[in-house]
Amino acid sequence: MPRPAVEDNARMSIRIKPRDKATIMRASMLAETDMTDFIIRTAVKAAEELIEKAETTLLTERDSIRVLELLESPPEPNERMRAAARALPLKE
Repeated sequence: MPRPAVEDNARMSIRIKPRDKATIMRASMLAETDMTDFIIRTAVKAAEELIEKAETTLLTERDSIRVLELLESPPEPNERMRAAARALPLKE
């Protein structure tokens, strides 16, 4: 089970195999930076790319046009949609 994020702790501790550490050390030297900076930059870049991919939906031109058409002229709600709307809690 994942641990909850700790907002007040900037320190992170990881276990790493010696071979992996050697690879990271070599890469950080080639990048002319220290290991901490290299690991953070690499991890943050990978995290941002993963988040972007997960939160982005690519549409074909045909699908994009269809979405715009539906936004401009939405269809009348059917009975299932009306039932779903009735089931929503009322906001005050």
